[in-house]
Amino acid sequence: MGNPIAVSKDLSRTAYDHLWMHFTRMSSYENAPVPTIVRGEGTYIYDDQGKKYLDGLSGLFVVQAGHGRRELAEVAAKQATELAFFPVWSYAHPKAVELAERLAHYAPGDLNKVFFSTGGGEAVETAWKLAKQYHKLNGNHTKYKVISRAVAYHGTPQGALSITGLPALKAPFEPLVPGAHKVPNTNIYRAPIHGDDPVAFGRWAADQIEQEILFEGPETVAAVFLEPVQNAGGCFPPPPGYFERVREICDKYDVLLVSDEVICAFGRLGTMFACDKFGYIPDIITCAKGMTSGYSPIGATIVSDRIAAPFYQGDNTFLHGYTFGGHPVSSAVALANLDLFEREGLNQHVLDNEANFLKTLQKLHDLPIVGDVRGNGFFYGIELVKDKDTKESFTDEESERVLYGFVSKKLYEYGLYCRADDRGDPVIQLSPPLISDQSTFDEIEGIIRQVLTEAWSKI
Repeated sequence: MGNPIAVSKDLSRTAYDHLWMHFTRMSSYENAPVPTIVRGEGTYIYDDQGKKYLDGLSGLFVVQAGHGRRELAEVAAKQATELAFFPVWSYAHPKAVELAERLAHYAPGDLNKVFFSTGGGEAVETAWKLAKQYHKLNGNHTKYKVISRAVAYHGTPQGALSITGLPALKAPFEPLVPGAHKVPNTNIYRAPIHGDDPVAFGRWAADQIEQEILFEGPETVAAVFLEPVQNAGGCFPPPPGYFERVREICDKYDVLLVSDEVICAFGRLGTMFACDKFGYIPDIITCAKGMTSGYSPIGATIVSDRIAAPFYQGDNTFLHGYTFGGHPVSSAVALANLDLFEREGLNQHVLDNEANFLKTLQKLHDLPIVGDVRGNGFFYGIELVKDKDTKESFTDEESERVLYGFVSKKLYEYGLYCRADDRGDPVIQLSPPLISDQSTFDEIEGIIRQVLTEAWSKI
C-alpha cells in the first residue's frame, strides 16, 4: 500500500489541476482563483473565503426548496442504510415504485408510465429513442426525425445535442445524430413578423412546425421537442394559443409532442408540471433537476399510456436504460422533496409572488442597456441591448468584453450568483429558489442595477 494522499489546502489550485469543470473555459483559471462554494443555507451560498452570495439561479435551475434542508439529507442517509443501490432492470424497489406512482398522479392526462434516468439530458435521449421505436412498433418505420426550436438547449448526449438548436455547442462534435430539424422560437421581442400581436405571432410560430413537418414529409417525423418556457436565449414564454395549435398539428400528422420540462417542472413556474400552466397535454414529459431540489440526481421520462401500449405487448422491449436510473436514494429524496412541496405550498407561493418578481425586475427598464424583461413563474431573462429604440444587440467582441469580461464577474463580485449568457442575444438569467420573497427580488434588482449601470459606461 502507498502512503495516504495528502489533502490539499489550496482547493482553488487543485481544482485547476484536476477538476475539469463543465462548460468552462479552463484557461480562465490558469492564473486566477477558481470560485469554490462550500455551503448553502436558504437562498444563499457561501464560498471558501466565507463570502455570502444570493443564489439567483438555484444552483442550475435545481434547488427549488432552498439550501440546507436537513430533512432531505436525513432521508438520503436513512435510505442508503436500508438499500443504497439496486437497478430497475427487470427488478423493482419500493421507492422507485412509489415515486413513479407519485409522478403519474401529478402528470396530466394519461401520462402514467415513468422511465427513470439520472438527469435531464438522459431523459431527452430516452424520449427520442422511445419515439422512434414507438413508430416502428406501429409499422411506421420511416418516422425518425425530430423538430425543435432555434437557440433551444436540450442536453449534451449525442441525440439530445442534435435536438439542441445552438450551432456553436454542436460544431465541435459533428457529425451528430441525423434527422434533427429546427423551427423559429417564440422570442416575440425579436419577432420577424406579428411582433405587435402575440396571438398572431403564436399562430405563426406554431404553423412553422407544420410547415417543417410538410417539408420533411409527415411520414418521416417522429416527434416535436419543446420547452414550455425556452431557456437558452433568455426565457421565451409561449404566446397565447401557441401550444394549443402545436397540439393540433402533432395530432394531425401522428407526431409525438414532447414537453421538455427539465427546467420548468416542479414549481419553477408555479405548477408541478409546466404544461398544466399553459393548458396542453403532451405525449411525453422529460424532467429532472427540481425533482429532488438537487439533493440527489435523478431524471424521468413520463409517457402516456397510449405511447407505452405497444411496449407492453408480446416480446416487445425498450432496449434502453441507465445503471443509476431510479436510484433508491434519489427516489427517496424525491418523494421527501415532493412532500415538502405540498406541506409548504411552494407551488402556490410561486403563483402568489411571480407578478411581484416580474414587477421588481421591470424597474430595470429605466436603464438604457435593458431591452426586454421576460419569463414566467420564478424564471426570468433580462435582455441587454446597445440601443433600446432599434434593439441593436452587442457584437461578438462587445459580448466578450462587456458580458463575460465585466457583467458576469461583477454580478458575482457584488454577491449575486446567476447567469450572463449570449447563446442567443446577451441576457442575464434568473431562477432563484422557490422560497424566495420580496426581499430576494429587491436584492436581485439592486445588484443588477448597480452592475448594469457600470456596464453601460464600458460599451
